[in-house]
Amino acid sequence: MADCKKASNLNTIDLSSPDIPTSVSLLKQACMDSGFFYVTNHGISEEFMNQVFTQSKNFFDLPLEEKMKLLRNEKHRGYTPVLDELLDPANQRQGDHKEGFYIGVELPEDDPEAQRTFYGPNLWPDSDILPGWRQTMEKYHQQAMEVVKKTARLIALALDLDANFFEQQEMLGKPIAVLRLLHYPGQVSEPAKGIYGAGAHSDYGLITLLATDGVSGLQICKDKDAKPRVWEDVQPLKGAFVVNLGDMLERWSNGIFRSTLHRVLGNGQRRYSIPYFVEPSHDCVVECLPTCQSRENPPKYPRVKCEAYLLQRYQDTHADLSTYNKP
Repeated sequence: MADCKKASNLNTIDLSSPDIPTSVSLLKQACMDSGFFYVTNHGISEEFMNQVFTQSKNFFDLPLEEKMKLLRNEKHRGYTPVLDELLDPANQRQGDHKEGFYIGVELPEDDPEAQRTFYGPNLWPDSDILPGWRQTMEKYHQQAMEVVKKTARLIALALDLDANFFEQQEMLGKPIAVLRLLHYPGQVSEPAKGIYGAGAHSDYGLITLLATDGVSGLQICKDKDAKPRVWEDVQPLKGAFVVNLGDMLERWSNGIFRSTLHRVLGNGQRRYSIPYFVEPSHDCVVECLPTCQSRENPPKYPRVKCEAYLLQRYQDTHADLSTYNKP
């Protein structure tokens, strides 16, 4: 059965607004409806965002041989080639028509925490080939986290929690935060043939902060069980981030807040986007919040440890590294 399509109308949250009750109300409505919204006046300059996108394009413009020298490792740092990721095996005939580059929380190898599954040193392009590249990405990693923390305070208030709830040590105090540069080379998606820029999926963690280059392609589906599914276009909003909730927040909120299916359809244009995936600490146990349960609405999901949940989701969606002939 063919999918239906329409345009989405997302709420916009002004992170500089002093009217916190209105911001919380708009955000809560968005989280219950689709789990997607825009944030504006976030504190990252347009000039710097342009610099980040330029450096991202510089990397993807390198010869494939150079990029493969930085092929992702077991900690999911580094380069992911086109077709590496398969997000929707039920509907995709092949992997996603995108290439990417993972950058996580940087820790030196001699740091005891570097032994954790999602911590450790990143893979970086040679500074002679891409001067200033690492510094730009590290700066963006830090600035994006500040935007996430501002947004998380509003989410906490919308869940009737203390504003600083998600800044506890086991959550955003020691987060698993992954910056991912993405490039869609211009393949035209053909859903009827199982060809997608990115297959339908929900994100795994707490929240995702998405920067786009202005080229459309992102779609959301509010009801994954509908037949046919209705896919809504999410248009880029200049100067804004698209924010979406992940599976862990849906579990924390007992399904009150939504982690929504989304996908990317290529339209023949090259497209660059930069999602920033934020999850709590490795040891954080995700379980129903006290404010989201009652005798009439008991917890719907079992408790889960963040590290184990993430590891399984990554293994389920990425090609086995042994299939690549690394240079």
